[in-house]
Amino acid sequence: MAKILRVNMSDRSVKHEEVPEKYRLMGGRWLTSGIVSDEVDPLCHPLGPNNKLIFAPGIVTGTIAPTSGRVSVGGKSPLTGGIKESNAGTPWGQKLARLGIKALVVEGYPQDGKWWGLHITKDGVEFFPADEYIGKGLYEIFPDLFKRFGEKVSISAIGVAGEYKMAMAGICFNDIDNRPSRYSGRGGLGAVMGSKHLKFIVVDDQGGPGVEIANTKLFDIGRKKLTEALRTHDVTKPGGGLNTYGTAVLVNILNEAGGLPTRNFREGRFEGAAKISGEAMAEYCKTRGGVGRMGHPCHPGCVIQCSNIIPNPDGSELVSVIEYETTWAFGANCGIDNLDVIGKLTWMCNDIGLDTIEAGGTIAVAMEAGLAEFGDEERAIELMEEISKGTPLGRILGQGAAITGKVFGVTRVPSVKGQNMPAYEPRAVKGIGMTFAVSTMGADHTSGYTIAPEILGVSGKVDQFDKDKAELVRNFQHSTAFIDSSGHCLFIAFAILDIPSGFEGLIEECNGVLGTNWTAEDVMKIGREIIDTERAFNAAAGLTRAHDRLPEFMKYEKLPPHNVVWDVPDETLDAVFGE
Repeated sequence: MAKILRVNMSDRSVKHEEVPEKYRLMGGRWLTSGIVSDEVDPLCHPLGPNNKLIFAPGIVTGTIAPTSGRVSVGGKSPLTGGIKESNAGTPWGQKLARLGIKALVVEGYPQDGKWWGLHITKDGVEFFPADEYIGKGLYEIFPDLFKRFGEKVSISAIGVAGEYKMAMAGICFNDIDNRPSRYSGRGGLGAVMGSKHLKFIVVDDQGGPGVEIANTKLFDIGRKKLTEALRTHDVTKPGGGLNTYGTAVLVNILNEAGGLPTRNFREGRFEGAAKISGEAMAEYCKTRGGVGRMGHPCHPGCVIQCSNIIPNPDGSELVSVIEYETTWAFGANCGIDNLDVIGKLTWMCNDIGLDTIEAGGTIAVAMEAGLAEFGDEERAIELMEEISKGTPLGRILGQGAAITGKVFGVTRVPSVKGQNMPAYEPRAVKGIGMTFAVSTMGADHTSGYTIAPEILGVSGKVDQFDKDKAELVRNFQHSTAFIDSSGHCLFIAFAILDIPSGFEGLIEECNGVLGTNWTAEDVMKIGREIIDTERAFNAAAGLTRAHDRLPEFMKYEKLPPHNVVWDVPDETLDAVFGE
């Protein structure tokens, strides 16, 4: 039977606990938010002794279900002050699940000033000193760790940003080729890990019991249905949009829709969009050759394979991976149209341990403040170096866009609950703006990806400017909360929204693993329960309706090219969750 592994950093004690009945069916986000809600004081300091850090594989993570390598990380966010779940696609979560660990709970607060790593195997957990790795980049450290513990392990780590306890520090995981490139990036959970002086978690699943499956026949039926849906949908199939051009296939699409935030959300179109798009990345891979590759998987078993390896002019590796959000954050949002520079900035985020969305947003706000001109590539790199070195300016920038804007007196700060907005302009795409506003996580497109119907026409085209979307936003957030709990990548949503048998397959997979009899109605009830739990935590932490609002400047600054403002009534936002 799966266990909960509890690690206390105060005395470096470890214990395996039976899974309480309350958590028996939970996984991923459902479980991280459940434990945070039950065990973390909403009023605690996020970097103090009473916060906890929870890692939970999804319900089907560790099985052969397609595209199911997600692991959720939860805690109280240093960035938003509320609950946080951030997930990543990586072999690490699969290995943790195959060791029979349903959740890893990191608690306590070391007093000796030393840094530690954890080595988790089928035989238990060992602490190892990590002081020798402090202050070094993750690209330097990861090869040493794989040499030390073996090429078949998987690693979770924080970079120097986490050591500095910066609010935009993420938690890094290795990808399928053992690069430090997959991130639970949003919300500053890397700072929470740093506050506990936990530098690494090394997982070796060799000899582990694997994931128990209650009904293998039903699981296999569901797996085949979902796989077929993913392999036939235009967005997710081999040779489809995501596989061919990566997530940055959206750059030109959003630019054409006038919804690509440009120069710190001043405009909705970027004249250099084509140069930073997925199509441009594919051309780099084709013409430069070498290690360049589109259609790269982030973890074993991914059938979508939307990652990439971007080459230098000589064919050597520049970086992996440049996502849509990343090429936007350092590209259009900063007025930079040079993919090589965007790749360098991405590499720096991987090495330092930063969320690329928050980092790019922060550089854009710094440009707004006059610390650099929009489009100044060299200065953007210099500002990232300030963060890496932990200089006084770097420490300010490391706290994210909202704090940077406050320090330098900037009024155009595109954040909600202290978290910088992702790559979608709310004034031009109203549903995703509503999602940013009311999400429990701060501005977060992954809370409910209404871009699918609003821009891509998945599950039926919805007018991007329509303001009456409370039900759409609510349903997307409830269904997304369940997907985040299943262990599947959010991108399965494209296929299951259009292909009913794919949705059936998702539910049958979960029923097969757990021995349940869930229906589509149950799935939505579970999603609602997760959101209700998170909203209750946030309310107890002091977040109110006033925090479910977009920045004031969006109400009076007209966004080119459509010359629209944010005009969704507050009553509509409050109606999303029936308040």
